This record gives sequence, structure tokens and C-alpha cells, in this order.
Amino acid sequence: MKLIHEIFDWTGPILVVLFIFLFFIENRFELRKRVQNKKRRTIINNLVAIPSFVLLRFLLLPIMVWLALQNETLHIGLNFLYKLPVWLEASISFLIIDFTNYLWHILNHKLPVLWRFHIVHHTDHDLDVTTAIRFHYGELIGSVFFRGAFVFLSGAGPMLVLIYEIVFEAATQFHHSNLKLPLKVERIINTIFVTPRMHGIHHSIVKNETDSNYSVIFSFWDRIGKTIQLQVEQNAVITGVPSYRNAQELTAGFLLAMPFTKIRQVPDIERPAEDNAGNKNILAE
Repeated sequence: MKLIHEIFDWTGPILVVLFIFLFFIENRFELRKRVQNKKRRTIINNLVAIPSFVLLRFLLLPIMVWLALQNETLHIGLNFLYKLPVWLEASISFLIIDFTNYLWHILNHKLPVLWRFHIVHHTDHDLDVTTAIRFHYGELIGSVFFRGAFVFLSGAGPMLVLIYEIVFEAATQFHHSNLKLPLKVERIINTIFVTPRMHGIHHSIVKNETDSNYSVIFSFWDRIGKTIQLQVEQNAVITGVPSYRNAQELTAGFLLAMPFTKIRQVPDIERPAEDNAGNKNILAE
């Protein structure tokens, strides 16, 4: 579609520049200590990402833009139930889409058929900007139905859909990065947006920590949904899935085939009380 080419394809290089920037700066300002070879992980994560990138550009985006065009033609969706200034209608649609992605993320953890694809993302033993692209293509195909349905129901226009996707990808890169921001700065940012410390807790092997911090762009969805978890120290976070701790087996081929094999049961792991930073809802160092 012409609109995708004009908006997404021309702004795509900005996402590439952001990725490269985070890739190098997180080495200098490291939040969590690495446990794997970065070069090997980078190659694996990029190989896993290739099918997803292709489907994002040639399946997900075209379908969502087409659905958004139907909104304008058929006048279907929440935005057509009221008359507000254009900027306010767009803001409401943006929030609706982001909230539904929060719900989609929860479903990926709660429904076994979705978890078998999403687990590929969580098996990474380190967390950095390359993890932001380590998504199985099956998960992306599944998201077409869920995300597409809510684009249609929200009444969002095609321009907004593309703008949201660009912000979505940028936010995903940022909060997956291993970038150590000044704590005071990150606390301020985290009042509205998901940050590296917040999302780092979500990638913990401890189940009640994995089952938290599902938001993608706006952090307040977790606060509203009471799924927020901020009191875990970053140096206490062990990243990954407890049933997949052998890093040598996690090759690109293994990860791409994983959803079609028997998924190992994830044992419940609890964090010792002394490892917690107390009951304060703060981002801890």
C-alpha cells in the first residue's frame, strides 16, 4: 500500500538508527551484567526475527491499514459514536490500541496455545535491544487477528495505525534495552512510559515477576490493572525461563521449531524474602 510505503518505510530508518544507538550505548551504560556472548546472541536473535520482520511489513501492517480504511468507509468503531476534536479522537484511539496490546501480552502468558510462541522471546538469558526483535513469526500471525480486531473496533484511521506501530516498535526497543538510566530520571519517565528497569523485571525467571509489567508503551495500564511490580533490584533479576536454562541449545533453529514441540513445564520459582527491596513501589537499583 502506498500509505505504508510513505509513512512506515520512510520512517523505518529512524527505528534502525535507534536500534544501533541503543545497541552501542547499552554497552557503556550497562544495567544488568551479561551472562552470554553478545555476538552469538545478536546473530541468533536476528535470525529468529527475519520471518517476523517480513510478516510485519507484508501481512500485519497491510491488514491493519486495510481495516482502518474500512473504518473510514463504513464508519464503524468507537470513534464514530461521538464527535470530538480530531486530536482528541486520535488520542483516544491511540490509548485504546495500546491498552489492547497490554491485554494481548497478558493473553500470551495465560493461554498455553499463545505461550508456546511467546516463550521464544522469554528464553533469552540476557535482556537487551536485540531481545526486542526476538519474536517468533507465529506470535506475529496470531497478533493479526487480535490487534486487527481492536483496530477495527476502535475506529482508528490508517495514519494513526502506522504512527502507533512506529511508536510501538521504538518503545519495545527502549524498554528491552540494557541501558542504565539515572534512577531519578527513570522514575520520572516510568510514571508514564515503560522503562528498562520495569520491563527487566517482567523477564525474570520468578513467576510472579514474569506475571507483571505487561504494558508496552504506557506504564499506567499495569497500575490500573494491578499488575505492576517495581520493587525488585535489577542485580537480583535472573533473566529467562527456568525450564530452558541451557544456553547452548537455544540456537535459531531450536527457537523457530520450539512452538511445534512439547513445551517444558515452567516450575514456580519464588524469590527469597531477603532478595526483595521491601514493599516500596519504587524502581530499585
